[in-house]
Amino acid sequence: MKIFQEEEIRQFVGVNSKAIEIIEEGFAALANGKVTLPPIMRIDIPENNGEIDVKTAYIKGLDTFAIKVSSGFFNNPAIGLPSLSGMMMLFSTKTGLTESILLDNGYLTDVRTAIAGAVAAKYLAKQNVQSVGVIGTGTQARYQIEALSLVRQFDTIYVYGRNEEAAKNYAVEMETKLGKKVIVAKSPEQVVKMSGIVITTTPSTSPLIKAEWLHPGLHITAMGSDAEHKQELDENIFSKADLIVCDVKSQCFRLGELHHAKENGILDDDKNIVELGEIITGSQLGRTNNEQITVCDLTGTGVQDTVIARFAYEQLVTSKVF
Repeated sequence: MKIFQEEEIRQFVGVNSKAIEIIEEGFAALANGKVTLPPIMRIDIPENNGEIDVKTAYIKGLDTFAIKVSSGFFNNPAIGLPSLSGMMMLFSTKTGLTESILLDNGYLTDVRTAIAGAVAAKYLAKQNVQSVGVIGTGTQARYQIEALSLVRQFDTIYVYGRNEEAAKNYAVEMETKLGKKVIVAKSPEQVVKMSGIVITTTPSTSPLIKAEWLHPGLHITAMGSDAEHKQELDENIFSKADLIVCDVKSQCFRLGELHHAKENGILDDDKNIVELGEIITGSQLGRTNNEQITVCDLTGTGVQDTVIARFAYEQLVTSKVF
C-alpha cells in the first residue's frame, strides 16, 4: 500500500485543463449508466459546527475506486485551523485491497469541486462575460474563480463576504494571482446584479441570493449546500430559471438547493431538471441563448472523488520508483 502526503499530491494535481477533462469523463460515465453511486453518508457534530461526509463511486471496468472521507468544521478558522480536511483511499476492484491512501487534507476535494463549477460554467454560462461574482471568501471561493478562468474570459471579480477583512484579503490575493480587478461588494445583491456568472461557496443555512435580483443571461452555480439544513439560494429562483441543472438529481433533491425548492412546492418533480453529465454527453442541451437564466446545483459526487483520486495516484506512481 502506497501512502502519499498533501505536499506530494499538490505537485502533480492542480486546477487545470487536465482536471477538467477527467471530471467531465466522470460525469459522462455517470450519465451513461456506468457508475455505481451509493448515497452519501454524513455524520453531524452540531456542538462544534462540524460534519464528516463519506462519498464513493465505482466506475464499471476500472481497476480501482476511491472512498473519500471529508470533514467540514466551520468554527476552525477562529482557532487558526482550516474549515475543511479529509483523505481519499483507493481500493482494488479485483481484490478489495487498499492500493493507496492519499492524505490530501481535503486538497483533492477542493480541486474536483472547483473543476465541477468550471464544467458547469463551460456549458451553462454565456460565452462573453465582463464580470463574475463570488459569495464567500474561503478556499473554495478562490479555487472556483481560478477554475472559472480556464473556461471563460472576464475582466472583473465581485466578492462578498460577511467578514469585510477577509473579503479585502481575498481581493488582494486574487488580483495578484489572476491579474484581474477584484471589487469588494457591499452586499450579495451587488454581486448578482453586476455579474454574468455568480458562484456561491458558503455553508449558509439561509438564502443569500433573492429571486428578484436575477437578470437575463445570468448563470448561478451554487455549491455550498450539501446537507439538508444548508441553503444559499431563495427557492423562488427556480421558478424564474430557464434551465435548471444539477450533478445528481436524487442527491440534490435530498441535500441540495433543489431540496428546498421541492419542499416549498416550487418544483414538483425532476422532469425539467437536467444532470450535468447529460449535457456533457450531448443527450440534453445546455444554454441555447444569451437571455436564459441558468442555475446549477452542485452537491459533490463520489464519481468526482474516484476520478481525481485515480488520476492523482497515476501521476504519483509514474513519477516515483517503488
